[in-house]
Amino acid sequence: MAANLILVCLLSLCSLSLSQECNQELQENVDFPGTDIKFLYSPGAQHCQQLCTQHPSCLFFTFIRADWTRDNRHFYCYLKSTPTGKPNVQTPLLGVTSGYSLKSCIPDQQLCFSQVYQNIDFLGADYRSLFTADSEECQRVCTQDPICQFFTFANGVFTQPEIRYKCHLKFSWNIPRTDIVERKAGVTSGFSHNAQMTAQNYDTACQSKLFPGIDVSGRNSLVLPAASPEHCRALCSVHHSCTYFTYASNTFSCQLKNNPNQMVTNVRDGYTSGLPPRFCQPNNDWLKVAQEGVDFQGSDIRFELMDDAEQCQRTCTDDPNCQFYTYVNNNFSNRDYWRRCFLKRVITMPAPPKVTKLTNVVSGFSLKNCDQSQKSHV
Repeated sequence: MAANLILVCLLSLCSLSLSQECNQELQENVDFPGTDIKFLYSPGAQHCQQLCTQHPSCLFFTFIRADWTRDNRHFYCYLKSTPTGKPNVQTPLLGVTSGYSLKSCIPDQQLCFSQVYQNIDFLGADYRSLFTADSEECQRVCTQDPICQFFTFANGVFTQPEIRYKCHLKFSWNIPRTDIVERKAGVTSGFSHNAQMTAQNYDTACQSKLFPGIDVSGRNSLVLPAASPEHCRALCSVHHSCTYFTYASNTFSCQLKNNPNQMVTNVRDGYTSGLPPRFCQPNNDWLKVAQEGVDFQGSDIRFELMDDAEQCQRTCTDDPNCQFYTYVNNNFSNRDYWRRCFLKRVITMPAPPKVTKLTNVVSGFSLKNCDQSQKSHV
C-alpha cells in the first residue's frame, strides 16, 4: 500500500512538473483575469515576475504598467494561481503585462535589477537620507551600504527646493523569515543548508557574541518569529535599526532593539541576548540543526511524501526555491498529514512597499548582486 501511495505521489509530481514548463515570455497587453492570491507593488514587469517566482504559491501574474489609463492602479503586481498552473482565461487589455513564475526555470539566486526608473517614487521604507550630486551617486551609496536595497533620489528641479538632491536609502528583508513558529508534537522543521542568511560575504570570520540566560531591557523596535537565537541574530544583522537583540525561547520571539547609547542586561532563564555581526562572515552551522517538535507554519511551495525528516531536509537543500521546511512524522495527531514534507520560502528580493508616479525623482535598486558588465550599462 505504501509503495503504491509513493508511486501515485511521484506520478502526480511528474505530471505537475511537466505541465509547468519554464516559460519566460512576457505578454504585453494581455490580462490573466481573476484567481488573485494578493497584489504587491512593483516598478516593472520583470520585477513583478521575480516577485511571483519568489512567492511560495504564485504561478503567474498580471502587472499594471505606468501607461494604464482606466484607474489609478499603476504598478500593481497581481500574483495568481490555479490548480492547473495555467490561467483560466486570457484576454487582451491595454496597459498590462502578464507572464509566468520562473520556479520551473533555473532560478537566479543573485538577482540584479540595474534599471533605474524616471519619475517613479519608491514610497516608504526609508532608514537614512543624505544629499548627493545625482542619482548615479545615490545608487553607488546604496550599493556600498550593506543595508540598502533600493533608493529614491529627488533631482535638481524637484518641486520642493529644500529636498532637491536628496537621496533616500530604503530597506527590505533580504534573508528568510518564518511567518509563524510554534511548538507542535510530531513535526520537525529546519532550513535549507544553502539558505542565504547574510546580506554580503566577507573574508573575516565573526566572533560570536551570544549571552545565554540574559535579557536586555528596553523597548523593542520590532518583534519577529525566529527559530533560534542564531536565527534572531541573523535577522538583527540585516536590519537597519537593530543595535542588539533578545530571543525568548518559549515563544520563539526575536526582539530587535534600538538603543546605541546603553545596553542594560538582566539574568533571565529562557532568554538569550546578543550583538549583530558587523562586516564579518558569521558561522551559519546553525542552519544544519533540525528543530524537533517545532512547526514553521505557512509559506508552503508544495509538499511531497517522504520517509523521514532527513530526506525532507535534503530535498529542501537540493531545491533552489526552498529556504526552509517542516516534516510531519507518524506521531502527529492527524494521520492525514503523516510523511508530508512541506517545502517553504518567502520573498527575499528587494520589494518597495509602494510604487507611485512622482515628477522629477529617480528610483532604483542596489547593484550589490550585479557584475561589472551589468553595472557599466546603468
